[in-house]
Amino acid sequence: MEKTDAVAALGALAQHNRLDVFRLLVQAGPQGMPAGAVADALELAPNTLTFHFDRLRMAGLVAARRDGRSIIYAARYELMNALIAFLTENCCRGACAPAAARKPARKSAKVPA
Repeated sequence: MEKTDAVAALGALAQHNRLDVFRLLVQAGPQGMPAGAVADALELAPNTLTFHFDRLRMAGLVAARRDGRSIIYAARYELMNALIAFLTENCCRGACAPAAARKPARKSAKVPA
């Protein structure tokens, strides 16, 4: 991930409603949620929500698809994971990398004292 992409993603998430929208879509899973269900769940007006969806889409964090008369929004996990990897790339010299990136620790045999 390029620094400019990271700044765009972080900027899009740096607002209470957009962060709530993104977290709700992450919880919804890859199938996403209709815009109306997001509006209901977060008690946001549709025109306000449209503005927030646009900001998240422009940053690449959310994808939209039409399903009949509904627009379904879904989190883009690949970009979310790339952002997390970018932020933790040099963290503690690799000791505190995200759990998904860490290798499982080997169980060591207990040595009697």
